[in-house]
Amino acid sequence: MFNLENKRIVVGITGGIAAYKTIELIRLLRKAQAQVRVVLTPAAAEFVTPLTLQAISGNAVAQSLLDPQAELAMGHIELAKWADAVLIAPASADFIARLTVGMANDLLSTICLATNAPILLAPAMNQQMYRQTITQQNLTALLSRGIQTIGPNSGEQACGDVGAGRMSEPSEIFTALCHHFSTQQDLVGLNVAITAGPTREAIDPVRYISNHSSGKMGVAIADAFVKRGANVTLIAGPVNLATPNNVNRVDVTSTQEMWQTALESAVKIIFLLAARPWQITV
Repeated sequence: MFNLENKRIVVGITGGIAAYKTIELIRLLRKAQAQVRVVLTPAAAEFVTPLTLQAISGNAVAQSLLDPQAELAMGHIELAKWADAVLIAPASADFIARLTVGMANDLLSTICLATNAPILLAPAMNQQMYRQTITQQNLTALLSRGIQTIGPNSGEQACGDVGAGRMSEPSEIFTALCHHFSTQQDLVGLNVAITAGPTREAIDPVRYISNHSSGKMGVAIADAFVKRGANVTLIAGPVNLATPNNVNRVDVTSTQEMWQTALESAVKIIFLLAARPWQITV
């Protein structure tokens, strides 16, 4: 069992159907002896009630940036300084976009702008919204600034669509947060590129030669490096594996593509070969 004794966690909840899962997440945090204070956006209050969150967290729920009583003590700054980590679950597409450009037009976004604590996001949105180029660019920008993401998962969504965008399960988010606190961060600032999986070389438009490399070792190495604070680029052949949280993945098919991507990366980073490329020469 993980122990988060006396860790001070600000849990931000934004508007989305996945907000109901955050109640279980808070229960897990409290069970691990963390101190939890909840910040609820106006949209989130349409999905879960402050009274429920207060009962589960053991603290009053903060909702308004313009609360006269809270702001007597500069409440938004107080919470920003109090936190050992800010965990936003679910993190909607709208909130991710506002966080990317540094907006501070509600209590939660203001806390994120004012805090020096690490920020972790558990994205949750429709699969089409998640796949949009602008959303992916926003997530990449946040990752480059040290903001971590947890998930999302793939599967059936509330609207009936199937795809990536489901918020990670509370147990997965809890475990990721525990790893954040327990993992030695001795590789912060180090840039690492890792190759993983097979390559495919076309014989003709229908056939190709490849091998049985699964890519699992490369993905595991990438996960280990990122958990120790490194900036990781995973150059992956055609494999059906999930990308570890906070890893920048580049998909390739041929040996030439893998080689070229690796060369471009190797100018300024540590390079680890965990792939099994295959190339035909005539």
